Amino acid sequence: MLLHAGDFSYKGKREEAVDFLTWFGKQNFAHKIFIAGNHDFFFEKASKSEIDKMIPETVTYLNDSGITIQGINIWGSPVTPWYYNWAFNRKRGPEIRKHWELIPAGTNVLMTHGPAYGFLDMVINDQHVGCQDLLRTLLTLKPKVHVCGHIHESYGAIKRSGIQIINASVVNEQYQLMNKPIVFDI
Repeated sequence: MLLHAGDFSYKGKREEAVDFLTWFGKQNFAHKIFIAGNHDFFFEKASKSEIDKMIPETVTYLNDSGITIQGINIWGSPVTPWYYNWAFNRKRGPEIRKHWELIPAGTNVLMTHGPAYGFLDMVINDQHVGCQDLLRTLLTLKPKVHVCGHIHESYGAIKRSGIQIINASVVNEQYQLMNKPIVFDI
């Protein structure tokens, strides 16, 4: 299974999405699942039917939705706390919390573009910028794995409260490809 935690485009253009989907669809994995990220404006602005037509048959796009594959419940959301009006930004508090309330109990793998507060969410000035509401949801639901990206300088994997937490951002702050994909077992 191949998971992508968003930001597959740079400027959020349709052409970038098409390029990504072409590449992603050709990857040699039985299951390819992705969510959008804060750079992926096209996926926030386009209609569901337009997006559905673009997705290769071998690829699954999750947007506050889930899929079960071989008994593994996977849920994905592109939402991140508001910051400079990027794609899929929501204000902290009730506006973002309603997205996390959609995550069902029994989720094994949670994919969110942004991290939970305090877990692989530190930016260059040593501030934690993750979502506190997502943290509460994460600690309540306790999926086996939480995969995110978004915060380039916090790439890595840790285990907290019995949850394997992965920030899979493969680029650095200058958008240079620096980090390897992270492989995990569930």
